[in-house]
Amino acid sequence: MIKLFSLKNQQTDPNRGSGGGKRASAAQLRVQKDLSELQLPRTCQTEFADPDDLLNFKLTIQPDEGFYKNGIFVFTFKIGPNYPHEPPKVKCETMVYHPNIDLEGNVCLNILREDWKPVLTINAIVYGIQYLFLEPNPDDPLNKDAAEVLRQNRRLFEQNVQRTMRGGYIGSVYFERCMR
Repeated sequence: MIKLFSLKNQQTDPNRGSGGGKRASAAQLRVQKDLSELQLPRTCQTEFADPDDLLNFKLTIQPDEGFYKNGIFVFTFKIGPNYPHEPPKVKCETMVYHPNIDLEGNVCLNILREDWKPVLTINAIVYGIQYLFLEPNPDDPLNKDAAEVLRQNRRLFEQNVQRTMRGGYIGSVYFERCMR
């Protein structure tokens, strides 16, 4: 099978643009469109370390309600050349006690895996991640211990979340402070 997008990305057109550089890839064009239409809630903020690299950025979420209220959680987005046909790679940089985020920062969100469709946007991912902080899902866990506590004892789960966000241990795992 010929991959048109990868061939297109490898070619340069000396007659195009000011310096004869590479054309923007399909992924870059789509990300530009997604970001131009991005409507971040007031609890979210993006940061681009390199303003010329729209394929790698950070998202900070500061929930204002729920178990994680007043927490500060940072996610990295790495968008590959096959976007939007493949979802971005999203990792949580903040160690968090959460049933849907493991201790390595992997995020269990269906639209980042099996339910991804090219019509979905960065906006959909941001709202999906934000929703995980409002309604953690113990029925599809990456952190099975946190999910079990949430299912069995919501009050203990809430106490564990608060302890970890203030900087503390759950079992032998230490969580850095992540509160504002």
